[in-house]
Amino acid sequence: MDAGHGVDPYVQLQRTEEFQDLRRRFRGFVFPMTAFFLTWYFLYVLAATYAPGFMSTKVWGNINIGLIFGLLQFVTTFVITFVYARWANREFDPRAEALGQRMEQLGGAGR
Repeated sequence: MDAGHGVDPYVQLQRTEEFQDLRRRFRGFVFPMTAFFLTWYFLYVLAATYAPGFMSTKVWGNINIGLIFGLLQFVTTFVITFVYARWANREFDPRAEALGQRMEQLGGAGR
């Protein structure tokens, strides 16, 4: 507790509009991206389970649609990671840093 104000500085920071905005932005990016990835992943699993004929369709030589979709799962993971890192560096991290500095001003640093 901050003896001068009687309010925990972490709770005090959580109540600020800046913190709430940061939370909204984070959720606004991460939740849709997670929903997209999980949908894509379960579509792949369901297609492999219930549409084996489609998934085993040859595209070129021994390469079939199932193999391509499986490899695209890895590609999607790397793309999402890249997009998140760029978004975080541009949008999230500067705001989080500003809130960290504000936390220091409220007396929460080093607790």
